[in-house]
Amino acid sequence: MVLPIVTPAPVVAFHAEAFRDLFDNQCEFRHFQNYLTGLMVLENTSMANISNCILTSADKTNLSRFFSEAPWHEQETNDRRIRYMLDQTAPHRRPAKESSLILDDTLCEHVGSLFEYVDRHYDHCDHSYPLAHNLVSSFYLSGAVRFPVDARLYRRYEEITQWPAFVQKHFPDRAIPKEKKPRQRLHKEVDPTLLKDPEFELLHEQFKTKISLAQEMIQGAIEHDIPFKTVLMDSWYLSEDLVKTLADRGKDWVSLLKKNRKVESHSFTLRDAQGHAIPFSKPHVKVEDLVPLIPKCSYKKVTISEQHYWCFTLTVRIPSLGKVRLVISYDNSDLEGTYAILISNRTDGSAKKMITAYLQRWPIETFYQDSKGQLGLDAYRMRTSEAIKKHWCLVFVAYSLLHLDCLPASPVRGKAKRTCRPIKTIGEACRQQGEAVIEALILYSHDLLQRGQSAAEVFAMLFAKQRKGLATS
Repeated sequence: MVLPIVTPAPVVAFHAEAFRDLFDNQCEFRHFQNYLTGLMVLENTSMANISNCILTSADKTNLSRFFSEAPWHEQETNDRRIRYMLDQTAPHRRPAKESSLILDDTLCEHVGSLFEYVDRHYDHCDHSYPLAHNLVSSFYLSGAVRFPVDARLYRRYEEITQWPAFVQKHFPDRAIPKEKKPRQRLHKEVDPTLLKDPEFELLHEQFKTKISLAQEMIQGAIEHDIPFKTVLMDSWYLSEDLVKTLADRGKDWVSLLKKNRKVESHSFTLRDAQGHAIPFSKPHVKVEDLVPLIPKCSYKKVTISEQHYWCFTLTVRIPSLGKVRLVISYDNSDLEGTYAILISNRTDGSAKKMITAYLQRWPIETFYQDSKGQLGLDAYRMRTSEAIKKHWCLVFVAYSLLHLDCLPASPVRGKAKRTCRPIKTIGEACRQQGEAVIEALILYSHDLLQRGQSAAEVFAMLFAKQRKGLATS
């Protein structure tokens, strides 16, 4: 369904003035409001469709220039959004010690290779390599308050350095294998030579791992005075460099651990069902080899929000990570099937505290789902990375403003407890904004009819742009 839009969505109109000075003129500011409204209320969130649905927009090229030529900057807009969200959510946030920063990434898949920096990235969900942009982001959670903080575009080493082309330049007779391990062996063999090429070395220096991007976003959150104590992440981000960054900044962390990670066997004592210490012949043991040695009687039942877990906890040392608290958790008393391994730098943490903390990571997953399903995070058709980053920035703004609408009325200090969840979903907020836009359209049409225009004339005017688009397609 095509929905003519005659006025910005109410949530946009209410909050947009906080961003007004970031735009050079009223026209740019109107594009800003229109695009946010289109993201929120339209099923098809492409730039062309948003432009067609905005009654006051003359041509889709106007909106296109807003992304490609208008002198507004996504970083400045994002900084303003963060400050505004911190101000608006102050009555709802929990103390910093109860608040978290979450790190994760997602793929924005595409068909075709005309998008700048698009590449094939590994999708761990189905073990495929779709053509996509890989968006690394940080997300803030404090009770009912939850919003994205920052984002970075991850570019693979081979894409950013144009590695295959340089291999062909310096080793024209070498075939580049497609399999991962043979390709890694070729890297070790040829990269020392490639780094002697000044052009390749310059590109090499531009590469940033996901870990380094995550470190940048942690530092950015601190510089924005975002009050959090704990960082939540999956095993992909668990590295010596990131752990050191968090230690230097006095932050705690909870992460998943890969089952093949090794622990130092001399750093703990594991006892069998009879209470005898289990000896280890090697200085290191994989966690997956440790689990079968743990007697069932050592697992304790932990209940969190009516969900039961059977957990074993141990303080160990892991090479490169140091002393950590380990939790092995099953979801059944028979200790069958898959199990999760959590670790934290808080060696005094209980299984319940660690699991409760890590469960707070889920909102970043729902953020990705809502942003893709409701707000078009991956539905862009811009070609340049600059325009794409501006699109992501405005999706973050749209999500944040909708989230403000999902929070309950400000609690009265000392009389009401801060809630731990929003009172409605982003999808519900989008539908309410869409209903308000339809109501505005009805009132607008009624006003035209009252002024003497016929129903046919009003209808033709409202859908003229869509008809023109169909005629030229």
